[in-house]
Amino acid sequence: MTKGFERFYMDRRLRHLQVLMVALLALLIGGLFHFQVLKGDQYVELASRNRLRVMRISPPRGIIRDANGVPLAVNVRTFDLKAYPMDLARDDNLKRVADLLSRKGIPVDQDSLAEEVEEQYVAPYRAVSLARNLTLAQVVDLMGEDQFRGLLFPMPVWRRVYPSGELAAHVVGYVGEITRDELEDLADPRYRGGDMIGKIGIEAVYEEELRGEVGEEAVEVDSRGRKLRDVSHREPKRGKDITLTLDLSAQRLASELMAGQRGAVVAMDVRDGSVKVLFSSPSFDPNPISWGISSKEWGALMGDRQRPMMNRAVSGTYPPASTFKVVTAIAALEEGVVTQSTTVYCPGSFTLGNRTFNCWKKTGHGTEDLTRALRDSCDVYFYQVGVWLGIDRLLKWSSILGVGERTGVDLTGEVQGNIAGPKWKSARFKEPWYKGDTVNYSIGQGFLLMTPIQVLRIYAAIANGGYLVTPHLNAAAPHLERDLRIPKFGLRAMQRGLEEVVNSGTGKRAAAYGVTVAGKTGTAQNPHGDDHAWFVGYAPRENPRYVAVAIVEAGRHGSSAAAPIVGQVLAYLVKNDNSLLRRVSP
Repeated sequence: MTKGFERFYMDRRLRHLQVLMVALLALLIGGLFHFQVLKGDQYVELASRNRLRVMRISPPRGIIRDANGVPLAVNVRTFDLKAYPMDLARDDNLKRVADLLSRKGIPVDQDSLAEEVEEQYVAPYRAVSLARNLTLAQVVDLMGEDQFRGLLFPMPVWRRVYPSGELAAHVVGYVGEITRDELEDLADPRYRGGDMIGKIGIEAVYEEELRGEVGEEAVEVDSRGRKLRDVSHREPKRGKDITLTLDLSAQRLASELMAGQRGAVVAMDVRDGSVKVLFSSPSFDPNPISWGISSKEWGALMGDRQRPMMNRAVSGTYPPASTFKVVTAIAALEEGVVTQSTTVYCPGSFTLGNRTFNCWKKTGHGTEDLTRALRDSCDVYFYQVGVWLGIDRLLKWSSILGVGERTGVDLTGEVQGNIAGPKWKSARFKEPWYKGDTVNYSIGQGFLLMTPIQVLRIYAAIANGGYLVTPHLNAAAPHLERDLRIPKFGLRAMQRGLEEVVNSGTGKRAAAYGVTVAGKTGTAQNPHGDDHAWFVGYAPRENPRYVAVAIVEAGRHGSSAAAPIVGQVLAYLVKNDNSLLRRVSP
């Protein structure tokens, strides 16, 4: 009986102990849930206030240089005024800081400062920038305020400067503060609010190489923000330098020749597509944009009717006009529609059904073969050849020669132009394609639109023996080309015609600068005013090395407005090419 009672009391004590253990375990789990889940963020913040501070250290971007080593984009040291979000959230610190900055001549208010902090916020212990691009004198003045010590601190940072200013703005581009949309699109943890990123041009295309790697420094501090010890330090890594194929001296010449005019000049090596000149006029100064301009200033720049931000070399589309006649000629030769000796009589006009299409020379050119038709830029000859070809074969060879596709140049903003054709017209205008459309197409008018760099690439292929190269500005970019498989006789026929254009035809002014040039003029219809003026050519014609194109908006005549520009740019490139000088020296 006694043993039974003992066992009963023992079992009851064990059950009580089990209940107590379960209760204690539940209490422990509840406590952990309270402190780690419900109050987790609060206690992390409280702990980090007294212990941890993390600072991102921006790296210097890689330097961009021209082909001769001239710097086009470099870095200078300035200071950012920084603070920690947790410190700014205390008391009235945000308002006090806004008042301080405003008092020191830095235009900011509490609301805009709060917005700035929110844009950059990642964690309460990660510093954010409150003011940027400060000089050493400004920093000394700000830090002289005793009541802000421990709250504000200066951080040396690198800022981008463009020594060439407007001269290479469309090529080099500029950097700017990353936007919220860019952060979301990139989804790259290496970027944070307040970081700088390439916006256009080489700065944007080669952002990955140029940006470098951000460093980081973590320190332990006490409750008053005083440093106790270094926790970790990672040095920033400088971005990779990039050397361009661009020749800044030749670029300057193009700028001077285009002064006061709208348009573009592009020149490149016919062998590998390395771009030596790419100038769009008018241009802009990237320095104030990179360092920060007001929304009003940005709006004025974007609303400028001259459109200085537009890179006309790769984004401007124009009817190629008579520069396109080589495409019609190549298509006709390759399809067996004409031979070099096929003739067409030009009385000054061409009749198709009940429509009459005039030649630019009202009295006509008389009997023209292919070479003479190119030399005289005879519209009637190409009207007839275009009708014989038909639009399908003309579109086929246009596509082969890169019309309607991007060239692949390593710049932002390149467009593909408009190859047009029956399907395009039907979709756009709900109308059929007429033979009259083909007549216009054959001389580069009508619905056809091309960029200057597209036209340039076609003439490079004529000069280099039939290879469609990919233009590039980065000297380290691979050499890419496409063999067009055009027979030598067809290319030679084009070359002879282009030589005659400059010898005794419409492009004579391109040969007045001491080098032999072959090329083609063009005068494109402009619905908004005077005709656009084209000239595209290569030199030296006996051993082609460089090709250049110029378009002058509302320039009226390619022979007078554009040909001299191309002639001078080609002469500069040839005369300053030591390998060519050695080759032609006795």
